[in-house]
Amino acid sequence: MKSHILIVDDEAPIREILAQMLGQHGFRVTEAATAAEAHQLVQRETPDLIISDLQLEESDGLAMVARIKGDRPQLPVILLTGVLFDDEVVRETLSKVVTAYLPKTTPLARILEEVRRVLES
Repeated sequence: MKSHILIVDDEAPIREILAQMLGQHGFRVTEAATAAEAHQLVQRETPDLIISDLQLEESDGLAMVARIKGDRPQLPVILLTGVLFDDEVVRETLSKVVTAYLPKTTPLARILEEVRRVLES
């Protein structure tokens, strides 16, 4: 069965590029533009992985992730964001909430590698 990935980003082009790439590699992809939409989708069907932006138009991506993980603590999350953090922030703060952190400038091939790594662990 195909792994199901939920992509959460308020920028449609980002969602579309990721969805297309992941779909081409055999993943089933659902997209959400808002934290509220993502939460509703997760309530209906828990994905195998969430890829989320940090800065959503009407919400904070970390707050959304914390809310979702309150119900589903084992759900892996990759934070894909344009906000760059130093290694200490990633290690001490983000790693407690998300499974992996990647800058939005990360090449698609590297994102795919990280998705596979997270889903296999």
